Amino acid sequence: MEIAILLYDGVTALDAIGPYEVLSRLPEADVKFVAASPGVKFTGQGSCGLLAEHSFDDVLHPHVLVVPGGPGERSIRNDDFAMQWVKRAHDTASWTASVCTGALILGAAGILRDVPATTHWLAREELAAFGADVVDERVCVEDGIITSAGVSSGIDMALTLAGLLEGELIAQGIQLSIEYDPQPPYQAGSPDTTTPVVVELVRSNSRFTRS
Repeated sequence: MEIAILLYDGVTALDAIGPYEVLSRLPEADVKFVAASPGVKFTGQGSCGLLAEHSFDDVLHPHVLVVPGGPGERSIRNDDFAMQWVKRAHDTASWTASVCTGALILGAAGILRDVPATTHWLAREELAAFGADVVDERVCVEDGIITSAGVSSGIDMALTLAGLLEGELIAQGIQLSIEYDPQPPYQAGSPDTTTPVVVELVRSNSRFTRS
């Protein structure tokens, strides 16, 4: 089962690595990091590089397409070659998935028009402008498309997808193998659970809005 994870300069590391850690544990999974041209793609923070071993031409029809977000996603939206690959891969994939602002790439490709979808809470209005039916959910599944909210939710998305692909028992085994048992020290993981002060801190500080 060929699983393509899109990489580009400015990708958010966990958006790509979280799903990789889950999906690579599926039976017979063949996970490939794919970019316009092979090579190291540096994350939005610039101090971490992820290696794309495959070009778009190497992976034309993956079984699963995963599109991570990050500040570099705008460059993908403005790249006709990249967008054509995303559209083509989606057309033949059994599942198309996004993490965080990766949903904006899918939106720009016309994939989410009139489709229930989620993204990072700061990007909901922008996603709606692409015609998506934006929902306030951590993971949203709709007719072969699975979108997830900000960054860490990519792990939840990938576990959900693992269950859809191979059954809940396999997905639960993967969850146990990576010991995914979130117990955060603060109730600040959502604008609905934290204080207005923290929400404004994130809105106004570019350090927090680079995802």
